Amino acid sequence: MRVLVCGGAGFIGSHLVDRLVREGHQVTVIDDLSNGRPENLGAALESGACELVRLSVLEPGLTEATIAAKPEVVFNLAAQIDVRQSVADPVHDALTNVVGTVAVLEAARRAGARKVVLASSVAIYGPPSTLPVTEQMATQPLSPYATSKLTGELYLRQFSALHGISTTTLVLTNTYGPRQSTGGEAGAVAIFADAMIDGRPTRIFGDGSNTRDYLYVDDAVDGFYRAAGPDSDGLRLNLATGVATTDLELHETVSAAVGGVAPPRFEPFRLGDIRHMVVSSEAAQLRLNWRPRVALPDGVARTVEALRHARTLA
Repeated sequence: MRVLVCGGAGFIGSHLVDRLVREGHQVTVIDDLSNGRPENLGAALESGACELVRLSVLEPGLTEATIAAKPEVVFNLAAQIDVRQSVADPVHDALTNVVGTVAVLEAARRAGARKVVLASSVAIYGPPSTLPVTEQMATQPLSPYATSKLTGELYLRQFSALHGISTTTLVLTNTYGPRQSTGGEAGAVAIFADAMIDGRPTRIFGDGSNTRDYLYVDDAVDGFYRAAGPDSDGLRLNLATGVATTDLELHETVSAAVGGVAPPRFEPFRLGDIRHMVVSSEAAQLRLNWRPRVALPDGVARTVEALRHARTLA
C-alpha cells in the first residue's frame, strides 16, 4: 500500500512511518521540519521505502506532491500542538490546524486517496464531567488549539459526506516515548526525564494529585495503523490506557528509570489546569481490536534509555 504521512518527521509521525515501512508499505512523508527532524526518519529513509518531501501543508505544492505520492491512505499529524502558543497566536494555530487539515483533505481527494486519518487531542473534551472520558461526552474546547482540532474533525466529516472519502479521527491522550521534544509543550515524561538526567530540579504544580492517562507511542501508532482499514470509517475513537496516574506517581516512575533523584519542588496549581483526566478506549478496542500493551514503567524505561542514547550521539 502507498501511504502519505503529513508531519511524518515528528514525534508520533516518525514512529508511524517506521511501523508502515516495517509492514512493507511505501511511504511518502510531507513535513516542513519546523518541529520534525530528518534524523527521526533515518532508518526509514535508508530502507528505500520512504521519501521525505520538505513542504508545509499550507504551501501550494501540497496537492502536486500528494498526487505524485499516489496514496491510498493519508495520515495527517501535521499540527501546531502547543496550547500556550495557540493562546498567544490563535491565527497561526487556526491556519495550521484548520486550514492545513482542509488542504490535506482536498489534496487527498484530488489524488484519489481512499481514506484520511486525523490525529486529534483529548483537549477537545475540556474539563470532564465524568470519568473515564468517552466519545459520547460533550466537547468543551477551552483553548484555540482544542477548538482547531475539533474543527478539523468536522471538516473530515464534511468531506466524507460531500465527496465520499473515508475518514477517521483518533483522539490521543497524553502520548510519550522516544523522540518526544523536551522543550516547549513537551509531555511530562520528557520534561521529567530530561531534567533528571541533567541533574536539574524538577517541578510539580499543585500537590501531585493531578491525574493523567499516559499512552506509549508504539501503542498510539498501532491504533493509527489499524485505523487505515474500513472498520473505523466515519468515527472518532479515543486511544488511551484508562489508567489514572498522579503527577507524583509519574515523577517516581521516571526517577526509578533514571536511577533515583531528588524529590520534586512543589509549586502552586496552574490556572486552567484540568485536575483529572482518564480516557476510555473501549470503542477502539471494539472497532479496531486495539488495546494498549506497554505498561507505564516499561514505556518510561524505554524513553529514558532512548534519551540517554540520543545524547551520546549529539
